[in-house]
Amino acid sequence: MTTPKVRETEKILSSHRQLEGAGFIVRRPLPAPGLAALDPFLLIDEMGPVEYRPGEAVGAPDHPHRGFETVTYVLEGEVVHEDSAGHRGTIKPGGVQWMTAGGGIIHSETPSASVLEQGGRAHGFQIWVNLPARLKLTRPRYQELDAQQIPTASTSDGLSHVKIIAGAALGKRAAIDTLTPIVYQDWSLQPGADVQVALDSAQRALVYVFQGSARVGDEGTLVKDGQLAILGEGDLARLRGADEPARLLLLAGVPLGEPVARYGPFVMNTQQELRQAFADYQSGRMGEITRTAQVG
Repeated sequence: MTTPKVRETEKILSSHRQLEGAGFIVRRPLPAPGLAALDPFLLIDEMGPVEYRPGEAVGAPDHPHRGFETVTYVLEGEVVHEDSAGHRGTIKPGGVQWMTAGGGIIHSETPSASVLEQGGRAHGFQIWVNLPARLKLTRPRYQELDAQQIPTASTSDGLSHVKIIAGAALGKRAAIDTLTPIVYQDWSLQPGADVQVALDSAQRALVYVFQGSARVGDEGTLVKDGQLAILGEGDLARLRGADEPARLLLLAGVPLGEPVARYGPFVMNTQQELRQAFADYQSGRMGEITRTAQVG
């Protein structure tokens, strides 16, 4: 029987800060200079953390998407979302919104009324996951889970804890239904933690540390706050605590290996499909958000 291979770190990318939407701050490790994507992941944005005073909070007003999925994970604060398919709601701390834009949707993400009025701390993630050509124009779909619906698990020594947004770990499996097999997990590691997560050998795996630092692989490569580690081939991701508590995202997905034509909020396979996406948006074929009441 073949011994499972532990994945080692091949490359480390450092995130950079920039403004998005109406002016909120993100730490972005992907895309990076010279690296447009890590198939099937198109973008990884850490929103904040930022402390807003009353009246300061901003979001991303009405904007279109086509050809991929957005996954929004809120750690602190509240985000009100609305879209042209009639979905509305508020993502609260620990909650996840998995939106399959598919053939096209108009989307809005803004702070809740309470955050706008009172201010507060905002922190979370938005990740873009590409869709294969056969699903680019699929019917838009939306899934939302609150914190209590996200499966969690801990190692027997209590040093490693995970929130399982997608995939499986420590005997627990995610509640989200993904169109393609994806791993998306939020790990908290204490000093001395040592945990292994089984991954499909066909998947590309990434580790993004957003608090403290952690050691990855048998070689124990140190990955620090704000760094993204690209892992090599293997069957297992090994995550270890360092000298301080750490928190990180473990991401994995099978590369699609398809051409990418990308501009702003549209991700297609050809330039012609990209031009069609803009034409459909400008002609109103993606609809509009109808607002009848204040949400949040």
